[in-house]
Amino acid sequence: MDDICPKCGLPKNLCICEQIAKEQQKIKIRVDHRRFRKTVTLVSGLGKDVDIEGLTKQLKKNLACGGTAKNGVIVLQGDHRKKVKALLLEQGFKEELIED
Repeated sequence: MDDICPKCGLPKNLCICEQIAKEQQKIKIRVDHRRFRKTVTLVSGLGKDVDIEGLTKQLKKNLACGGTAKNGVIVLQGDHRKKVKALLLEQGFKEELIED
């Protein structure tokens, strides 16, 4: 018998919690300058229901850059504001809720 998700009540293989979370996230994309004039792109506002580690890995792979996820914020090396927004839209996040 399949395990049942405690949030939505569906079996784990049919769980829609992450999809619902993607539609409700208010995401902020901004650029910050670090030491030695290094530019990083910060993606914040992602909730606990979204797989932040998996999303970070996907963004790093598609953007061909380094990065990390710390305290619910994704930090990517370089200025990737427009590309990150396009990739988040492909992942299923709403355009109205992405602020850059």
